[in-house]
Amino acid sequence: MATFPSATTEAEFRTLTRAALLPAVTTLLGRSDVVPFAEGSLPVYAVGDDLVLKLYPPVYLAESTTERTVLEALRGTLPTPAVKDAGERDGWGWLLMERLPGRTLAEAWPALSTEDRQRLVRELGELLATLHAVDDSRLAALAPADWAEFVAAQREKVVEHHRKTGLDETWIEQVPAFLDAVDFGTPSVVPLHTEFMREHVMVTEGRITGLFDFEPAMRGAAEYDFVAVGLFVSKGDGDLLRHFLDGYGQPIDPRRCLAYALLHVYSNFTWYFEELPAPPEPTLDALAAAWWGSGQRATQ
Repeated sequence: MATFPSATTEAEFRTLTRAALLPAVTTLLGRSDVVPFAEGSLPVYAVGDDLVLKLYPPVYLAESTTERTVLEALRGTLPTPAVKDAGERDGWGWLLMERLPGRTLAEAWPALSTEDRQRLVRELGELLATLHAVDDSRLAALAPADWAEFVAAQREKVVEHHRKTGLDETWIEQVPAFLDAVDFGTPSVVPLHTEFMREHVMVTEGRITGLFDFEPAMRGAAEYDFVAVGLFVSKGDGDLLRHFLDGYGQPIDPRRCLAYALLHVYSNFTWYFEELPAPPEPTLDALAAAWWGSGQRATQ
């Protein structure tokens, strides 16, 4: 009987391929009609035509609990996949979920008209507002326990973090003073997706059919979710962002969104600068306006 290999460290996990895990997956499910998906940070497999299996190695085992908790709490409120079964095997966690119809918005995007893009982005704003309005006691278990403490902890290591990603020193030297000048206030704590992007939204025939990938979900300030919105939904296109905010129903503070982007768990501005339009000036204030304000229109 095939078993799952050891993956108690990030290094161990990164040596494993989805194809190599396939014998253990088919043993777990007792069926052979299983095909790995190429995308995603965790191994995900299509099971027949209607199901999806997601694996969580021991090093990320807690994320299986997070994702299952969020999916069960959101069921019936948002178009998220229903959990069909869950468990652990050989130290690995797994979730068997229904397969959402359609393809990702990222895949569909190039063929969409300007009007369809604007309409869908407005609907995404409505979708995110619905997520942020969910009040379910089960979500109280999501990290962090204290949002202000989380922000402070991220602030302490922000310079070191961005040096590790290779960010140019001309940007890094601006970060401390910029963060000191941002008023984070005392925001209400809401459920956060944390990676709200085109790649995690499913569409069919021009309509949204699903939102998925909740393993990094948290509870915190709503504007933390706008990090991904500005970077991966509107992508520096101020017109798209305005349509998104029309759907969301609330304004955002561009400087605070940039501050959360700098403090984000997965922040990588070296990569962002390769993907998004450069600001008119090499300053963080200009960057905040370009990516989370009216900005400059980008070619998408």
